[in-house]
Amino acid sequence: MIITKAKLEHIPLMREILQPEVQKGVILERSEEVMANMIRSYRIAWQSTQKESDKVKENQEKSANSTLLGLCALHIHSLSLGEIRSLIVAPAFRRKGVATALILDCLKEAKELGLKEVLVLTYNKALFEGLGFNEVSKEKIPNQKIWADCILCKHFPLCDEIALIKVI
Repeated sequence: MIITKAKLEHIPLMREILQPEVQKGVILERSEEVMANMIRSYRIAWQSTQKESDKVKENQEKSANSTLLGLCALHIHSLSLGEIRSLIVAPAFRRKGVATALILDCLKEAKELGLKEVLVLTYNKALFEGLGFNEVSKEKIPNQKIWADCILCKHFPLCDEIALIKVI
């Protein structure tokens, strides 16, 4: 498995993997334009079929026959708080470490950027707790998140996701 930064050309494939979860109400719908605007925050996990020595080349250029395993984004809320969002793994690749690898990649970047905490709203509490996240009250969620994102959710204002934060 290789994790790379997303490129604009990946957006149609990203939307394809997101669509079933959007329809279930698990992930918010994001237009192509919004995804393009946020492209720098996305990372993608690809199936790796090359030898270990070829991975550097793969990081630079994806071949047409690569398989998208999953994706997520690291969104910055403030000088100290980031958020992991839009975490999705293709059904055939779930429970194989893809989500964990994507989360750890986000946490690495968050630390490099100097963030102090990373927030997540999720239905998969156990996954994040296993990576050192702790459940917090939804009152810890920044107001700008609620009015920019949460208000667009079909579950708003009766959110059934769990808020967790990891101090880094």
